[in-house]
Amino acid sequence: MNRIVDIVVIGGGINGCGVARDAAGRGLSVVLCEMGDLASSTSSWSTKLIHGGLRYLEYFEFRLVREALAEREVLWAIAPHIIRPMRFVLPHRPGLRAAWMLRLGLFLYDHIGGRKRLHGTRTLNLNVDPLGRPLKGGAFDAGFEYSDCRVDDSRLVVLNARDAADRGAEIRCRTLVESGEREADHWLVRVRDQRTGAVETVRAQVLINAAGPWVETVLSDRLLLKPKARTRLVQGSHVVVPKLYDHDRAYILQNPDGRIVFTIPFEDGFTLIGTTDRDYEGDPGKATASPEEVAYLCEAVSQNFARPVTVGDVVWSYSGVRPLYDDGASEAKAATRDYVLEVDAAGRAPVVSIFGGKITTYRRLAEEVLRRLEPILPQLANRKRWTARTPLPGGDFPVDGLRDLERALGQSHAFLTERDVRRLARAYGTRARRVLGDARGRADLGVRFGDTLTEAEVRHLVDQEWAQTAEDVVWRRSKLGLHMTASEIRDLDLWMKANVSTSAPAAASAMS
Repeated sequence: MNRIVDIVVIGGGINGCGVARDAAGRGLSVVLCEMGDLASSTSSWSTKLIHGGLRYLEYFEFRLVREALAEREVLWAIAPHIIRPMRFVLPHRPGLRAAWMLRLGLFLYDHIGGRKRLHGTRTLNLNVDPLGRPLKGGAFDAGFEYSDCRVDDSRLVVLNARDAADRGAEIRCRTLVESGEREADHWLVRVRDQRTGAVETVRAQVLINAAGPWVETVLSDRLLLKPKARTRLVQGSHVVVPKLYDHDRAYILQNPDGRIVFTIPFEDGFTLIGTTDRDYEGDPGKATASPEEVAYLCEAVSQNFARPVTVGDVVWSYSGVRPLYDDGASEAKAATRDYVLEVDAAGRAPVVSIFGGKITTYRRLAEEVLRRLEPILPQLANRKRWTARTPLPGGDFPVDGLRDLERALGQSHAFLTERDVRRLARAYGTRARRVLGDARGRADLGVRFGDTLTEAEVRHLVDQEWAQTAEDVVWRRSKLGLHMTASEIRDLDLWMKANVSTSAPAAASAMS
């Protein structure tokens, strides 16, 4: 079968889905091919922050920090269900960065990005402020508190894909791009459905190579092109432990080796600790947190907190490979998080390859990709930028309206527990009612698989969010794997295999 489209996007991470959403919203025909599940690589293994990157100021990355700071409130406004403000405590550690240097950096952080709603920095006396209580006694006197945002990274990816599909894009998970052959004014792209083995050829005017850690492999092995830019693969690992303190702030901890480590309240009852930075070799899809990395993160926290953290406290760990642009930095921690676009535009059939980038700037990256394509796709010239103003699915409520949304959902579905309501509102926003359907009681939601996960939600995730396995459901569309037993997850997987169809791409067309 030969199909003709404007753009084929290779890769279902945040950059690929962001480009697909923007392009579909400007009237282009788009097919996105992801060889695994959406967000199954780097985009689901982040520190789950929308942030300017305070430490990047040390490397004079002012443009990147300014752009990222400006994006915080833009993204919060279009996705207030999955993006929320968070306050960060930065203790001053004697002998490391000077207090005046930290304060200067935070002054820039507060003022160069056009901050409007987020609260500014305040100075702390950690000897008397309650935020100093979890820290080692006598180790810290001064500190600072500043603002950034937290995000459910996997859901951010899925919601961009969902919005792209609502606007006409076709989202093809578990679909491998085997090859691309350039002709005079188009590409012939051979794709294989990895579940059925079916092969299809798609004719496209433009290819977007958003394959993340595999961006060079796609260029050299699949498209037979020689990359000009290079990626630096940097592994970042995280651990999750039972919560270290009772308040809702995160900590950003300085370490003697110059790295910083975050501790972030996570998923009702846990603390997320990360991240590491080390160069990686091998298959990016097989990265795991090494014993050395886990021990490093535990020790970094133990050096700062009154209650030590041991390897035995770790309930979950994860690791991802960041495909950073190789700027020649001598240390992985110093490698730029900025993005570089490489355009190979022989004839009238370009391929745009994305090197580097960070979740916070994905929307701006997508706009820049489409700007580069205006000479090739002239229909873009009269299509205005729109993604900064239009909510992602479920995000069509005020940034300060989440509690009101939870209250309304609880009132209209009184049979739900407070935890049910809170989780559904913060995952689906105003579309939580689509998950619940016409349910008038708990029994109407079908099988309960564990914790708050019900059959109604699983069917929604399969029908509308491309979930196909239990792993898709409990580790990417949610983090319910932290609250469910291994047996419950196995039972869910068996149920999905027996009761839902995954033989064809799920939710490839717009939601009704």
